[in-house]
Amino acid sequence: MTHQVMPPRLRPLSERKSAILSVLDIGTSKVVCLIARLAPAGGEAGRGRTHRCRILGIGHQRARGVKGGAVVDMDAVEDSIRRAVDAAERMAGVQVESVIINGTGGRLGSQLFEAKTPIAGRAVGQTDIHRVLEACTARGGGGGRAVLHSLPIGFSIGEVRQIEDPRGMIGDELGAQMHVLSCDAAAARNLMLAVERCHLRVDAMVATPYAAGLSVLADDEAELGATLIDMGGGATTVSVFAGGALTYVDGIALGGNHVTTDVARGLSIRLADAERLKTLYGACLATASDERETVSVTQVGEDGEHPAHLPKAQLISIIRPRVEEILEVVRDRLKGAGFQAHAGRRIVLTGGAAQLAGMPEAAKRIMSGQIRVGRPVGVQGMPEAAKSPAFAAAVGLLVYPQVSGNEHFRPSRIPNAPAQEAPGYIGRVGRWLKGSF
Repeated sequence: MTHQVMPPRLRPLSERKSAILSVLDIGTSKVVCLIARLAPAGGEAGRGRTHRCRILGIGHQRARGVKGGAVVDMDAVEDSIRRAVDAAERMAGVQVESVIINGTGGRLGSQLFEAKTPIAGRAVGQTDIHRVLEACTARGGGGGRAVLHSLPIGFSIGEVRQIEDPRGMIGDELGAQMHVLSCDAAAARNLMLAVERCHLRVDAMVATPYAAGLSVLADDEAELGATLIDMGGGATTVSVFAGGALTYVDGIALGGNHVTTDVARGLSIRLADAERLKTLYGACLATASDERETVSVTQVGEDGEHPAHLPKAQLISIIRPRVEEILEVVRDRLKGAGFQAHAGRRIVLTGGAAQLAGMPEAAKRIMSGQIRVGRPVGVQGMPEAAKSPAFAAAVGLLVYPQVSGNEHFRPSRIPNAPAQEAPGYIGRVGRWLKGSF
């Protein structure tokens, strides 16, 4: 019998204790390592935040060996991780032993499960809550999927729904609804192995759209309903929040790197030059001056390289169709999942590709609603260059330990670490494999 596949689980962070945490955002275009000190906030923090966060060290490297959020070259990924971690360690003056990582690739999936249990007219106790959540969790996982999160999103007693805490309430039947996030088990295992090869322990794996939402959404947005679109280099993920809870996630293997590739092909230039042009002059919407304004490029042809001056409008005419395609696919995915009502309320764009000029206007034209660009908030000590949408997921990984206690997992599926198991890297991989199958 195949067990439900699960990455390691993170113990909730005590509200009264300080801690130093290390996180790794392993993306298609960059690898970011953040080392931060979390100190108790004493009730001053925002939604779900129990600690104040100050960055001690930051390291980021160009990612190699990752495509669409999944590992395609283990050696290259390992090298990128080592360089990013080393830079963060030098800046912070501490040695990293374990990290929280994010998962973007592996076909992120979202399922809602409901279960009910009789309570025979007595007051609801903790045992009843545990039993109904167990019934929800038992229906998730399997089929080669790794469960990343099991998030209770509400309880019901009889006809009364959307109860946050049913303890002490009386009724005949207690119901619960749970949101289970999963990805391909093989993609999760390979990402973990790349980190393990750097002699680092993986404390937890967090779905990228969940991490990004924890980082950039305001309390009211998560409560009233918002759609977050995280536009990374190799993938775009989408998450829907309502009633303060994450209710849906999805991902597509299209992102900013595809725009860069289109520019390189369309203008016959190198990829590095295409990325520079996109960053400096790229836009999603054309203006009247774009025909008159020119950009200098070095084109590559059969007769070698030669400089050229092209109208900026030509660059925009290449970028715009790909951006519109990404937004249209996201819109259609949301519509297919029945979330167009949420999408029309408020849309927050984040991720590196969201910084393209005119992106909010392009999103408004295709998806309608209120649009804004989201940047990570509530973190002290971030360099100015890192206070951008590109670092949203990395900062969200620092928020996650403050809310991980909200999740419910089956204890029998959490791998233990008996003393007789092999120590170090081999032991950790063995425990991961044992807990997965």
